[in-house]
Amino acid sequence: MGYEVDVLGIGEKSTSGDAIAIRYGNLHGSREEQTVVVIDGGYKGDGAKLVEHIKTHYGTSKVDLVISTHPDQDHINGLTTVLEELEVSELWIHKAWEHNQGLAAKFHDGRITDNSIGEKLKNNLEVAHDLVRLAESKGITVSEPFTGKVFDSVTVLGPSQDYYEELLSQFDGMPSVKQAEDARAGVGLLEGLFKAAEKALKKIFATWGEDKIDDEDTTSAKNNSSVITQIVVDDRRLLFTGDAGITALDKAADQLDCCTTGAELRFMQIPHHGSKRNVGPTVLNRILGEPIAQGSSRSITAIASSAKEGEPKHPHKAVLNAFTHRGVKVLATKGMGIHHYNDAPQRHGWSSLEPEPYHYEYEEEA
Repeated sequence: MGYEVDVLGIGEKSTSGDAIAIRYGNLHGSREEQTVVVIDGGYKGDGAKLVEHIKTHYGTSKVDLVISTHPDQDHINGLTTVLEELEVSELWIHKAWEHNQGLAAKFHDGRITDNSIGEKLKNNLEVAHDLVRLAESKGITVSEPFTGKVFDSVTVLGPSQDYYEELLSQFDGMPSVKQAEDARAGVGLLEGLFKAAEKALKKIFATWGEDKIDDEDTTSAKNNSSVITQIVVDDRRLLFTGDAGITALDKAADQLDCCTTGAELRFMQIPHHGSKRNVGPTVLNRILGEPIAQGSSRSITAIASSAKEGEPKHPHKAVLNAFTHRGVKVLATKGMGIHHYNDAPQRHGWSSLEPEPYHYEYEEEA
């Protein structure tokens, strides 16, 4: 059995996104011997590119499984086109508005009820709600992807339902968050103006083996709610992370520790387009292993889906270096698609990429 992982190029300028097409099975055989999976669909306009990619390179209009990792527009908006134009069998997506029981108690405002919270989530996550309705109207099976859910060789490593429901009260637009946003609005506007005017950068000097990232999880609750999945093909493990942060990745690593397949990690999606806010040394050590000697390798490929002009944030050079320290071949899309594969038919017009070099000097925002 072989596999293909296609990380499409999303973002012409500085706005990164995710759209991933995957095919595994006997790729030299018939469609019936293969499974096709889509993980996220990028922005609205990227859905058509994803559809065309699957038809052209996989030779099919049928998708066995679509996974929406979380409802940010750079991940979910393109999936509407995928569901409309392809024959999709199953959709995995979280239905936040159905997890409102007991949420009102988390807020101090007595006017808030579980029902009003459910409606707020439905309105705030309108694209997700509409995607579920579209799937149901087309007879597509809709399931929520919590830890342990399995579809063929695809397994959900996170989030658990308990962790997901813990995160919901911290989603953007929820009452407690909104109060804090209102209080900071004036200050935030001024800070934004100053940053836009200055865009100050500072130069960083790195030495081999020195991680310039830390273990503090500063990503958003919505990002930490991302579906983390693994696909195991012939004892090779492929790991997909969405925009998950350190806490979510650490919980997923617990699941990896309990896994008894014996599969070796061969591919990892670098979370959140290579953002510095999403990975730390400890969780990378758990998933990839400790840093190794310069020039050594672990036969792992990691790809960051980043916009053409996403640097210095996407991908952040400190993140790329941290993966490289651990013997990983690191690639970044930078607005162009990347094809990672094993035992797959030759694809004409696609060429090999050199991995990211070690970045001894780089700039980051001051």
